[in-house]
Amino acid sequence: MLQKLSIRNYALIDSLDIEFDKGLNIITGETGAGKSIILGALSLILGQRAESKYFFNQDKKCVIEGGFFLADEQLKPLFEGNDLDFQTETLLRREIAIDGKSRAFINDTPVNLATLKLVGEQLIAIHSQHATQEISNPDFQLLILDALANHQPLLKNYRQEFKQLKLVEQQLKTLTQQTEEAKNKQDYEQFLFNELELAGLKEGEQEELELELEKLTHAESIKRSLLNALGLISENETATTNLLKEASLQLNAVEKFDSTIATLNERLKSTLIELKDIAAELSNLEENTEHNANRLEIIQERLDLFYSLQQKHRVSDNNALLSIQNQLSANLNAILNSDEKLEKLQKNIAKLNESLLKKAKELNANRNKAVTIAEKEIGKSLKQMSMPNATLSFNLTTQPQLDENGINEVQLMFTANAGQKLAPVGKVASGGELSRLMLAVKALLAKHTALPTLIFDEIDTGISGETALRVGEVIDGLANDMQIMAITHLPQIAAKGKSHYFVFKSEKADKTTTGIKRLSDDERINAIAEMLSGKNPGASALQNAKELLG
Repeated sequence: MLQKLSIRNYALIDSLDIEFDKGLNIITGETGAGKSIILGALSLILGQRAESKYFFNQDKKCVIEGGFFLADEQLKPLFEGNDLDFQTETLLRREIAIDGKSRAFINDTPVNLATLKLVGEQLIAIHSQHATQEISNPDFQLLILDALANHQPLLKNYRQEFKQLKLVEQQLKTLTQQTEEAKNKQDYEQFLFNELELAGLKEGEQEELELELEKLTHAESIKRSLLNALGLISENETATTNLLKEASLQLNAVEKFDSTIATLNERLKSTLIELKDIAAELSNLEENTEHNANRLEIIQERLDLFYSLQQKHRVSDNNALLSIQNQLSANLNAILNSDEKLEKLQKNIAKLNESLLKKAKELNANRNKAVTIAEKEIGKSLKQMSMPNATLSFNLTTQPQLDENGINEVQLMFTANAGQKLAPVGKVASGGELSRLMLAVKALLAKHTALPTLIFDEIDTGISGETALRVGEVIDGLANDMQIMAITHLPQIAAKGKSHYFVFKSEKADKTTTGIKRLSDDERINAIAEMLSGKNPGASALQNAKELLG
């Protein structure tokens, strides 16, 4: 339950501290006094976004704190799942700086707005007069049945599996499109691959052939230069080797007189040996160098093939062609394997559909049982609230197509009058009827949820007199199991409260502020009398107020 609410620097509130009781807390006040401001401040610690332009003082930050008493540990897993310390007395705090930036805390641990909202939604639900239209929404109608069916784990598991189904179906769609596109290009890519494969491309082959082509093209000039070099080294009369031999003979004659001459002679002989080896290799090269027209033609054809393929594929060498060949091969293999992948995805989808259908049927069975409970209990509450002829029916049907809720569609049919045909609730219910219907729904849901606090914000629109008295009794009955806070303008409902708070405006230093105070017994009598007859109530209004208060 909400024990206390502290508001600093928000809207018309400078500083405000309120303590609430368990059971039914009533909040009243004149129109425009600021009841909605208090709810607005409360919504900030429930994760709603804020703007600094609503600050009371634009030079100070806004701080909202809510102190909650958690009687049991039912919410402990939620806290632990978000790395929060669970405490019986839990504090939610929101700070909004003057630049609009905000910070949120749960038990002094910083949290983001999503976490604050997640936890806040498990502590308080605010139901306003505008929310009565929600009853016309099929999703909300189904939510009622799901809450009564108490199959949240099953529904959560179903939705997770349904999400997986949609993901796999998207994968199948994408792969099918890719496969179709690939098959449309398959013949052409197969032709390109065959052409490259037939070419028998080898890494480095192009460079080798281009060198060989250069050699064959210049064979005659190479042969001529080799012969000339060979002649200069060993075959002419004045060849280098002949001159070196003569020089060595000269040194032979005198080397015995000087060891240095002997060493130089040895070096000269080594040089002569090296020159003879060079001459032999030159001779061999010359003999093997010839203009081979057939080989030249073969090389030229091979290189022309390379150049043609490179031009076709817009690349500059054979390595790039080999990469293209490998990619084409991968594409063709992917087409061969795609049918297997498609079949695997289709089997997965069939398996998920089978599992989901089984769960959906179980959800459907649970909801059908909940329909009986909902119609009976809501109808009973409506009779309590002066609607003896009200009839409603949850028209739960099945559809062939699975969706995130299963196989069910629901339409709430309603009539408030005897002899009138049932029709969709949004088309036949008046504002007052919708208010009571929504209250009956909330009363039923409260019995099946562990929500600590429920706030009704002027949901008594369109009712009065005896009906208001009966609505007050229903709200009072709800307060036996949970904390209720009701903002109301009806004295019949206000009189049911265990605690009564009055919201007022005051002028201070030429500035309007909103305040709230808890009324004493005598103040309650006067406040309810004013609700009955206006300012300065007479004796009869005061007596009537006393009677309402019991």
